[in-house]
Amino acid sequence: MQRFLIFIALLLTAFAAKAADAPDLLAPQAAFRLSAKMETGDELLVRFAIAPGYYLYRNKLQFSVEPGGVTLGTPRKPKGRLQEDEFFGRVEIYRADVVIHIPVKLPPGSHSFTLLARSQGCADAGVCYTPQQQKVVIGPGMGERVPDGAPGDGRSLVDSLGGDTATQR
Repeated sequence: MQRFLIFIALLLTAFAAKAADAPDLLAPQAAFRLSAKMETGDELLVRFAIAPGYYLYRNKLQFSVEPGGVTLGTPRKPKGRLQEDEFFGRVEIYRADVVIHIPVKLPPGSHSFTLLARSQGCADAGVCYTPQQQKVVIGPGMGERVPDGAPGDGRSLVDSLGGDTATQR
């Protein structure tokens, strides 16, 4: 019995040491900052500012809009860097900044809409985030802005989301 208790104590010590070495991860909205603006009357420019030590999967980027009368064309995503991923195989990723151009058709009389961007990324520390959705309100005089109350203030992942939303790789 004493050997079993020593084994458990050593195991707990190892887990505690690993937890102490874990990096303080950024919240996903801070690691992958989204902004967007109308570049011309019919083209939307979407930018992800990706924090150092993080990357986004190219094939996990999806876009939609509210209200439903606004139509998005096919996003023009730049080529990414090839990476061998233990979960997804050979994939393209983005690091630093990425700019995506999306054709937009607004219905007559419509001047503003909300862009919904769905993405998934990871930290080099070996942690991948669950798929995330961010919103940006687009319209005249608004420039680029995230709706009020949206997270993304740079707090850690655990602090900003109140739970474990990342998966250890």
